[in-house]
Amino acid sequence: MYTGKQSWAFPSYPNILSSGVVTGPFEARSPLKDTFDYIFDDRRMGENTFEKAQVALMEEACQQAVQKAGKTMQDVAFIYGGDLINQVTGTSFAIRTLNIPYYGLFGACSTSMEALSLAAQAVELGAPLVLAGTASHYAAIEKQFRYPIEYGAQRPPTAQRTVTAGGAALVGPNGSNIVVTKSTIGKVVDHGLTDPYNMGAAMAPAAVDTILAHFEDFQVDENDYDLIITGDLGNVGRSLALEWFRQKEHPMPEAKFQDCGLLIYDNAPEAMAGASGTGCSAAVIFGKILDDITNGRLKRVLAVATGALLSPVTSQQKESIPGIAHAVTLEAKGGTA
Repeated sequence: MYTGKQSWAFPSYPNILSSGVVTGPFEARSPLKDTFDYIFDDRRMGENTFEKAQVALMEEACQQAVQKAGKTMQDVAFIYGGDLINQVTGTSFAIRTLNIPYYGLFGACSTSMEALSLAAQAVELGAPLVLAGTASHYAAIEKQFRYPIEYGAQRPPTAQRTVTAGGAALVGPNGSNIVVTKSTIGKVVDHGLTDPYNMGAAMAPAAVDTILAHFEDFQVDENDYDLIITGDLGNVGRSLALEWFRQKEHPMPEAKFQDCGLLIYDNAPEAMAGASGTGCSAAVIFGKILDDITNGRLKRVLAVATGALLSPVTSQQKESIPGIAHAVTLEAKGGTA
């Protein structure tokens, strides 16, 4: 049901039946490692290129989600997914092995919640089971957007480390204690930043814009949520977002406003300002956040995945970096409002 100016409400409360989160070996150091379903011990995942390794991440995340629900790929009506590799080939190549009707998306690092919102819409309209997923690989994405890691290029303190992870969620009409109740689709917001090593700053205005739009469309505020978590703003972007909320005369309590890009690496020095990549929000939200809702630590969460809509070409041409953010409300069944 269309609500407000840019939101959807889901009266049937589509259920998240299960999720799958898989990562690379660096992520085995994460404080969230116990919420991952599978950790590869080889950063190439047994493949001969990093791009093929990302395909393996997506395939395995989808397999984990479907198997945990006791289903098969033949039970799944559609899959929504995308990634950061040119023409979302990482996801498309993974889906060709799964044999599921496929909607390919590009929302940069906002893809996880864009996909989940669309999956909930499909279930609301009668689809029996729908997958939403994405993946990113540190080496593949750094090579595309910045420099191959073998170059040993120096990274400024504002840079973030791309997470090597895949995450997928299986959505259906019933069968779970976690439901999707609302979503707000973000606008493209561009404040003129051009530095591809400062993604957090580029995405922060979009995150604030979407959160405030969500509040307006549903007549709610931060007090209606146990947690508001953004995708991958990192230290720089989160600080800017908090300041932006203050300037908008809507100060946000810092304890309630967290970021996946800070949680997954917990200030590891290799991560610089934090984590990024489409797999960042997918790994944290489809892992830790769903686990916290399942176990009663959280009842209602606003998950806001953030994306920087640049390409290698636009970056080389010194274009500014547009940002976008998509928000989804996740709730424990019985605690919905």
